[in-house]
Amino acid sequence: MTRDTPIAGRFFRSLSIPGLRLERALGREFSILEPELLTELAERAFTEVQHFFRASHLAQLRAILDDPEASAGDRFVAMELLKNAVVASGGLFPSCQDTGTATVYGWKGEAVLVAGDPVRALEEGIVRCWAGRNLRSSHLAPLSMYEEKDTGTNLPAQIELAAVPGDRLRLLFVAKGGGSANKTFLFQETKRLLDPDRLLAFLDEKIRTLGTAACPPYHLAIVVGGLSAEQCLKTVKLASTRALDDLPTTGDASGRAFRDLETERRVLELTRRIGIGAQLLGKYLCHDVRVIRLARHAGSLPVGLGVSCSADRQIEALVSPEGVFLEQLEHDPARFLPDRAVDLSEAVVIDLDRPMAAIRADLARLPVGTPVLLSGTMIVARDQVFAAVAKRRAAGEPLPAYLRDHPIYHAGPARAPEGWPAGSFGPTTAARMDPYMPEFQAEGAALVTVAKGNRSPLVVDSCKRNGAFYLAGIGGAAAVTARDRIRAVEVIDFPEFGMEAVHRIRVDGFPAFLVIDDKGNDLYARS
Repeated sequence: MTRDTPIAGRFFRSLSIPGLRLERALGREFSILEPELLTELAERAFTEVQHFFRASHLAQLRAILDDPEASAGDRFVAMELLKNAVVASGGLFPSCQDTGTATVYGWKGEAVLVAGDPVRALEEGIVRCWAGRNLRSSHLAPLSMYEEKDTGTNLPAQIELAAVPGDRLRLLFVAKGGGSANKTFLFQETKRLLDPDRLLAFLDEKIRTLGTAACPPYHLAIVVGGLSAEQCLKTVKLASTRALDDLPTTGDASGRAFRDLETERRVLELTRRIGIGAQLLGKYLCHDVRVIRLARHAGSLPVGLGVSCSADRQIEALVSPEGVFLEQLEHDPARFLPDRAVDLSEAVVIDLDRPMAAIRADLARLPVGTPVLLSGTMIVARDQVFAAVAKRRAAGEPLPAYLRDHPIYHAGPARAPEGWPAGSFGPTTAARMDPYMPEFQAEGAALVTVAKGNRSPLVVDSCKRNGAFYLAGIGGAAAVTARDRIRAVEVIDFPEFGMEAVHRIRVDGFPAFLVIDDKGNDLYARS
């Protein structure tokens, strides 16, 4: 096998990693793998997916720019994501601030033997990657039912190894962020759903609930059937990575899994009519759709739905008697950029270094959907901070002044590269803070918030009653945000929360869109 050898439509490059030897026993040849081989392979694989994408994913972003039917919002988001890919490819900033849960799926042939514990070997590679790169530890260990602490290593990882026939070890490495993982759903349905019109109507309803919080455009995966809920949802995750693209396209009496290409086509058309678009209304909620049909028990019809987001991070590896091979990701994303920039030429500049009343007065004059460029001071606070502040408030303490005096940016940064003020620093999902907003805003706090995704009617009503605003940043553009738009960062409260501490940041030309205003208008309610 060479660098240009295709496997299942993808190209692989050979790696010079020691630790593979061949031995004969019982009349056949076995591949013996030292644990260090798996450790180094895991470290290299996860390093790759934090900084590079498949060329096919980048080509789909470029296709949005070339589509005359794409909305201005679609094109702006696609351009930001391509610029982000270019910045991430420099190796300093990961493509997303949520560097994800490390997941490894493995299929080990019976002629492959590991001289040690393969799970521990893979975990060691994950620890090395997260410790040696500008990544973010996101995993919380439960010390009790209610108390948690960051593990500091991004472990535990999800590692699943299966035994299969053959003389190869196939590995799929996936970095899955929390926002994307939260958009995985299971529905327990009945045979009545197995009608073309009913199924499409059902999927239309459920797909609309995805919203924009998980950073579209999405790679959407749908699974109908499964011998268990667990099998259904695992198939959803694998399908979202395009790992099941080579399934048959027809069923048979054996109960084999297959892709339904016609339903894929119909669902993709459906997503383009919904109007949500690539975060800012339009056509491109989804790049593509995978629909897998599985066998089922006669009394059960699980239906699974999930996405891979704009931080589309997976890579395959192969260990065979010929050597160690890793999927070739695109190392020159700049070739997908258009000749002409796509920018916010009509954006309204908002100076954040003024009293909150002046900022709100400027926003009150703008219709929802207006692009803005933010410059000045923002406060970064999200889940843990809001919970802790609410607890203090319940005990009789006042809300901190910083929540009243500045816009609040919901985010959690990755580690800063040496010499830079911030690591990758994109917005996090706004909806997780929704339950706190009515009480906070009634006391004059969080009157301007910046995050990603749609918010609940609770927040729309609170903004109307309290003269507040919600602006959406571009989800999935964390690297370019850190490099080009954040000028200073300092921790000012809750340092023990790590990446969820309260930060004061200064931004310059931070792009966002007015989504909810003080009159009860909601941009996403139009879709």
